[in-house]
Amino acid sequence: MAEDDVLDAYSRVVSGVAEQLIPRVASLRVQGRRGDSSGSAVVLTGDGHLLTNAHVVGDGDNATAEFADGTTAQAAVIGVDRLSDLAVLRADREIPDPPEYGDADGLKVGNLVVAVGNPLGLAGSVTAGVVSALGRSLPVRSGSAQRIIEDVIQTDAALNPGNSGGALADGNGRVIGINTAVAGIGLGLAVPMNPTTRRIIYSLLHDGRVRRAYLGLVTKPAPLRPQLVERFGQRTALRVVEVISGSPAAAAGLREGDLVLAVDGTPLRDAQSLQRQLFADAIGRRTEITAIRNGALVDVVAAPAELTDR
Repeated sequence: MAEDDVLDAYSRVVSGVAEQLIPRVASLRVQGRRGDSSGSAVVLTGDGHLLTNAHVVGDGDNATAEFADGTTAQAAVIGVDRLSDLAVLRADREIPDPPEYGDADGLKVGNLVVAVGNPLGLAGSVTAGVVSALGRSLPVRSGSAQRIIEDVIQTDAALNPGNSGGALADGNGRVIGINTAVAGIGLGLAVPMNPTTRRIIYSLLHDGRVRRAYLGLVTKPAPLRPQLVERFGQRTALRVVEVISGSPAAAAGLREGDLVLAVDGTPLRDAQSLQRQLFADAIGRRTEITAIRNGALVDVVAAPAELTDR
């Protein structure tokens, strides 16, 4: 294929995505107790919900959403989850139909992506690039609680202040991420759309918050010795760096240096695989934890508490 044909095909893809998404990504101005903030938001549902970043809404309760056709809507913040950097708002009038949402789990490094948002107050801006890396981790904090947003998408599509809360789409116009951070020149990050994210969004829509379970473990991934890999069928586990005093993990008898292999029979290969199991249904539930201690296999039972922001 000639170079001109390649460029024409690329342009058609980007312009097609822009045509689909620009009407569905709003410029957001949030009225907060500590002043106004701004960013972007993507239409989430057909009955007036918008999806953005938690850090865009800040401490605000209300916002003004302006769409590409110049129409505006007042929107109330109905759910915020700072530990995933996601928030949901409800508009007071009819807004455009939502775009199609995809699944970031199907992405590959090198895939074309298009970012749509309102950087630096410039509404309806579109940039394009590729997926630079997958599986990045983004630490976030809410009060004393700290977690890691898992499987963050890294892209070289240009992102600037104001892009936060906007859409990162694949070449078919499906939203596969919500732009969240500018980590440097040519390095933007987006919260992925995946089963975990959808669970969080569902909770924000229906409950206004996300309830999570808490074990009280600080861990890091650790490779297993070859004989253990053969025995357990996994190459890594989570080494316990710290057990928080008075936590459910401490009560269960877990110790610093333990290698945690599985929770309720599900292998743990990284911190994210543990986080995926610590949602509301795990609070107070009998939870079996399998670990290796001094070369011996040990099983303990914990009852996770509810994670709070304090």
